Amino acid sequence: MRYIITLIILINVTLSQTVYEIPFSSKGNIIELSISNNSALTAEEVKVEATNMPKGITFTEESVTLAEIKSKEEQVAIFTFSVEKQTIINKEQTIVFTITDKTGQSWTKEIAIKVTPPQTFELYQNYPNPFNPITTISYQLPDVATRFIVSLNIYDILGREVIAINTEEASGYYEQRIDATKLSSGVYVYRIHAQPIGGGKSYVSTKKMVVMK
Repeated sequence: MRYIITLIILINVTLSQTVYEIPFSSKGNIIELSISNNSALTAEEVKVEATNMPKGITFTEESVTLAEIKSKEEQVAIFTFSVEKQTIINKEQTIVFTITDKTGQSWTKEIAIKVTPPQTFELYQNYPNPFNPITTISYQLPDVATRFIVSLNIYDILGREVIAINTEEASGYYEQRIDATKLSSGVYVYRIHAQPIGGGKSYVSTKKMVVMK
């Protein structure tokens, strides 16, 4: 997904702020900053640097240097970034770009983004696996309901419930830390059931994990 944001330097301009919606857990997103030199002089060694990155937003390159931008010319600084599952969703956050030229003059441009919720339900394989005694079970809840009643249950090979975790959660990505100190070595099954509050389709998934002591 591409976002093209025009940034005019060498002139103090205030623009209305647009909030760019970024897909959940996406890679290869692009921000293109068009740098326009509206002065009568050539701007040399123009450094464009991304700062104040929100947690879970990872840039491939945090700094781009344009050798020179002649008077009335325009050049583009391209930044590629990915969105991790652990990032905050549905909340407006700000990325700040700082532009500095050879003379030390500096400008900033703020870009508002918001990561959209997951569109699918998924239960991930626990990690590490096999484990002793701690592992993490992660899952994501889709953007189909305001909130969910979530049950995470772990069973032994005979089908006996050994751990039960019940929560109420909104759409998003979650991790549950599991302590198997009291469990014996062996194969276990973990199952998640997510029911939208107010009714609707429920989501169920099951996977295996191994405790090795």
